[in-house]
Amino acid sequence: MSVFPARGYGAAFVLVLSSQAALADLSAQEVWDDWKSYLSGTGYDVNGTETLSGGTLTVSDMSMMMPIPDEDVTIGLRLPEIQFSENGDGTVDVLFPKEFPITFNFSGDNDNASGEMIYSHDGSAMLVSGDAQTMTYDYSSPLVELALGKVMADGEEMPAGMVKATISLMDVVTKTSMTIGDLRIYDQSMTASALNYSFGAKEPGGSDAGSATGSLQGLSFGGTSSIPMGLDFNDITAMLASGFAFDGVFSYSGGHASMSAVDGSETFGLETSSQGGNFAIAMGNGQLSYDLKQLQTEVDVSSSDLPFPVSLSIAEYGAKLAMPIAKSDSEQDFALGLTLRDFAVPDMLWGMVDPTGMLSHEPATVVLDLAGKGKLLFDLFDPAAIDALDMGDQEPGELTALTIRQLQVSAAGAKLTGTGDFTFNNDDLASFDGMPAPAGSADLKLVGANALIDTLIQMGLMSDGDAMGARMMMGMLTVPGDGEDTLDSKLEITGDGQILANGQRIK
Repeated sequence: MSVFPARGYGAAFVLVLSSQAALADLSAQEVWDDWKSYLSGTGYDVNGTETLSGGTLTVSDMSMMMPIPDEDVTIGLRLPEIQFSENGDGTVDVLFPKEFPITFNFSGDNDNASGEMIYSHDGSAMLVSGDAQTMTYDYSSPLVELALGKVMADGEEMPAGMVKATISLMDVVTKTSMTIGDLRIYDQSMTASALNYSFGAKEPGGSDAGSATGSLQGLSFGGTSSIPMGLDFNDITAMLASGFAFDGVFSYSGGHASMSAVDGSETFGLETSSQGGNFAIAMGNGQLSYDLKQLQTEVDVSSSDLPFPVSLSIAEYGAKLAMPIAKSDSEQDFALGLTLRDFAVPDMLWGMVDPTGMLSHEPATVVLDLAGKGKLLFDLFDPAAIDALDMGDQEPGELTALTIRQLQVSAAGAKLTGTGDFTFNNDDLASFDGMPAPAGSADLKLVGANALIDTLIQMGLMSDGDAMGARMMMGMLTVPGDGEDTLDSKLEITGDGQILANGQRIK
């Protein structure tokens, strides 16, 4: 199923519209009319009976439905009533029922399924201030929860307890400032003391089962988005061209999770914890980017397939990607990064390969940070272009420049570091067997390699012949560095196709 803001999860109806400062008067009718305009413009069919009395607009039998044709899914929301109450000071309170269902229906490939998620909160009102063009929504609640209700499959209700799912937010505070023009501009923030979740599934009449529970603490979110009217989520390329964009950062101070599964005689268990992290995502202006970081992650795994439980720790895990998503004849920036810092495994695992402790058991680290420029020759979200790419009728793009900002690999007592800069000639595909001809240089430093080779020979993990070949290769590509067991290398590729190592031509 496709996932985008304001589409799919019915709970977003409350959390997005609820979380939106101006001092002008605002009427109940203006708030409701704007909701109808927004929801209709994003593909929902909105219905309800309106009754205005004494400054309170009551919308009874309110429903909103969105079909998703490509997915054969319909998502909907039904409420007995919503009240929009004017407070007499130019603000409006919006009151939802304390509990209401969010429905989903799926049909396709002769399979039919339907069900509901029950949304509940303490009944707190949302406060809306501003005017018809600029509104701010403030909302807070000690508990917001989404729980799976009944589920139907091929016309039959699944037995109680067969599938369970609950997600809850504690001490939620949201605020969204919204400006209405050619685009709807949202500035949003959210905090919550904790997010708790629990999922489970059990085989009817059998013992096979699986479950997952977890919690995140100290949550916060801040972001902006621009939403054009008349969104068509089935045409993402047009949507982006019309100004759709979002940029947000989600962070948390800590978390833990637990998973377990039973399949016949086989069992599996997983426990994880972390000391916080963040996730940033942005999309718009022809670019898409992700940036994920998690700190001090601990992982404990147990399984009937393992001889003993395994514990792992990672001081920092990170991954990032920035790339163009729109076709362009001009160069565009991209970036790619991976961080695995201080990755440690238990001594029992080390004992299987190094029982006498000859190798360094210090945690390993891998860091790769790349940046570059290139041309994307198709629209990433254009289905026709994707089909042409799959058929080989469309070239994906051109790489024109690549910078190695940081390279670090350290393990078993050896460490490799480096940086580099290269450009690529896409008119020369002959010099390097179909690859655009590179030009540039990289500076590398290798520490501890000879000592590691000596140890591997003593352990019987490397033969003398293999060691000789490795040392001959290092002799061709490196020169002695300043420190003990240190090798330096400057690798250069010239514009005429020559490859030099420390000034000596090797190709």
